[in-house]
Amino acid sequence: MQSIISDGKKRMQGALTSLEKEFGRLRTGRASTSLVENILVDYYGAPTPLNQIASISVPDSRSITIQPWDKGAFAGVEKAILKSDLGLNPVNDGKLIRINIPPLTEERRKELVKVAKKFTEEAKIAVRNIRRDMNEALKKMLKDKEISEDEQRRAADDVQELTDDFVKQCDAAMNSKEQEILEI
Repeated sequence: MQSIISDGKKRMQGALTSLEKEFGRLRTGRASTSLVENILVDYYGAPTPLNQIASISVPDSRSITIQPWDKGAFAGVEKAILKSDLGLNPVNDGKLIRINIPPLTEERRKELVKVAKKFTEEAKIAVRNIRRDMNEALKKMLKDKEISEDEQRRAADDVQELTDDFVKQCDAAMNSKEQEILEI
């Protein structure tokens, strides 16, 4: 019974971590390395994440600098950034690729909030699906007479508490992300 709950808790934590990663990729008014580090670059014929072929830094809140370790990768990095749906324009000076982050328009901010809400809803659905799996496992244990009805009911209450807690954490993450996006 405890193994079902601890396994479910790990899976719910994974859903929350995944939500936070998705939020990291959402563009806010501030520059962040997480915006570009997972962009796939065609590096000698193999799609490679940008953070594996270059050093990425944020010199100030409005720009990102990318320094590929291989001179031959500059063109591929530029092309990959232009192809990404981030709407960023890289500037190559031969040593560094600079990306200036333009301020977000009000309309774009509202769009980003909608996207963040969609990610949050997906995370909540994942948490609820995990709850369903845990409850089914508990019912199976009851059916196989491994636990009593009282134990199953108590465990189901624990599962519901755990679910409520993770849904609250998802909502809290959404609220802080929404404030970050709408902040000018």
